[in-house]
Amino acid sequence: MADPQSQPYLKRHLEASLAEALRDTPVVCILGPRQCGKSTLARHIAPERMYVSLDEPANYKLANTDPKGFIGELPEFVTIDEVQRVPELTLAIKLSVDANRKPGRFLLTGSANLLQLPRLADSLAGRMEWIDLQPFSEAEKEGTVGGFLQKWLAGDLETGIKATRPPQASTLPRRVIVGGYPEVFQRNPARARQWQEQYVRSIIDRDIHDISQVKDGKNVARFLEYVCHQNAQLLNITEVAKALGHTRPTVEKYLAILERLYLVRQLSPWHRNVRRRLIKAPKVFVCDSGLAAAQAGITETTWKTDRAVFGHLLESFVVQQLSIQAGRMEAKTRLWHYRDKDKAEVDCVVTQGRHTWGIEVKAAATAQMSDTHGLRKLAEQAGSDFKGGIVFYDGESILPLDRDLKFYAVPISRLWEL
Repeated sequence: MADPQSQPYLKRHLEASLAEALRDTPVVCILGPRQCGKSTLARHIAPERMYVSLDEPANYKLANTDPKGFIGELPEFVTIDEVQRVPELTLAIKLSVDANRKPGRFLLTGSANLLQLPRLADSLAGRMEWIDLQPFSEAEKEGTVGGFLQKWLAGDLETGIKATRPPQASTLPRRVIVGGYPEVFQRNPARARQWQEQYVRSIIDRDIHDISQVKDGKNVARFLEYVCHQNAQLLNITEVAKALGHTRPTVEKYLAILERLYLVRQLSPWHRNVRRRLIKAPKVFVCDSGLAAAQAGITETTWKTDRAVFGHLLESFVVQQLSIQAGRMEAKTRLWHYRDKDKAEVDCVVTQGRHTWGIEVKAAATAQMSDTHGLRKLAEQAGSDFKGGIVFYDGESILPLDRDLKFYAVPISRLWEL
């Protein structure tokens, strides 16, 4: 893979949060999938530090053999890349920090969710702040703020028809197929697809063994491919286990592994009664639409030949953009999905406390009142907590669909234009 240092640096929206954490916290860890830009960000934000990668065989061997001695030989301020590879290092880091609690001493990166690995999370409790870095959002690619979600939830959504311009081909198919990994959006389509396929193989061959006791990664790879074909759909563990010839506990284990590696995420079902949100089927999403497309064999032509298949991929793409924006907001902002007993659905539900908003995603170039059916059901369930809904579509203008319920048709492009 290309050297990230040889490519132009693209600003990440989390730079300010990372710099702030380094000013007051002894250990800061950038968490996210491999090749999403963690190392590049770490080197950019703190270029003066010694940089130590545990992917280097010599460093890995030394750290694994004598964790305390390895940390003891490092300078006061250091960056350690891929820390999940040697979990025993965290205890040594804890001892070092307890002896010297200067802010910003250790900048770590991890390609597995350390918070789901008890040995690592417990060792640094109260000493570490983590920053979740995902593959590039479309707003980061475009160099814009990426503030749509914050503006909308604050009631600052400007409506109106954009200035007329000559008809243009939609950019959505290309954006969705490419996804957010920097190695992909800087390559031509054929080379990008090759990278995506090799990326998954490298994760299966290398990283799974660092975080689990799975002996044969091929079964996990097969499960991931299955999820890619079921992207943005309800997850029935029992049916998946039957289809793949595994037990339910095995499938649950594979799902947990893919979540730890930031390859998939689940959206829990929304219900007005919070306790009931835990007993309904979640939706499963592949975190990067480009990886999902590669594994499922979806191309840009699918946009025209199979809108249903591409629609699920588009939904996962939009959820990814929303997830990145939600993670930057000061108020705790969570994403859910909605489906009632009559099978009325809302693709994504956003909540801040009890305040609730709904989002539908359509691949069409127009939005209609009939697209708000699920949103109306959600509004009924949420009652006074409901604050509005939007139908994302592949159009140009923000238009009202129902002013009383605050329903609007919104171009998907606003996710990276605002």
